[in-house]
Amino acid sequence: MLRYWETEFPQLRPDKGRSGQRLYKKKDLQHILQIKDLLYKEGYTISGARKKLNGKGDQDIAVIIESAKKELREILQMLK
Repeated sequence: MLRYWETEFPQLRPDKGRSGQRLYKKKDLQHILQIKDLLYKEGYTISGARKKLNGKGDQDIAVIIESAKKELREILQMLK
């Protein structure tokens, strides 16, 4: 599973020792736990989790909220 995640998430790039073994640092472990939570607890897809980790997931939500606000203001103007 970890090797697959390494191919899917650019944030997860552990160093390799001389023998080729992966050497996970604290930041790598934090990324692994965050990915695990997004996929298994919050129900994200691989693609969705990747966007969320890149910060695009939050940006998408902000764009949707602003668009909804704009539409609601337009509706309010029509009702006046």
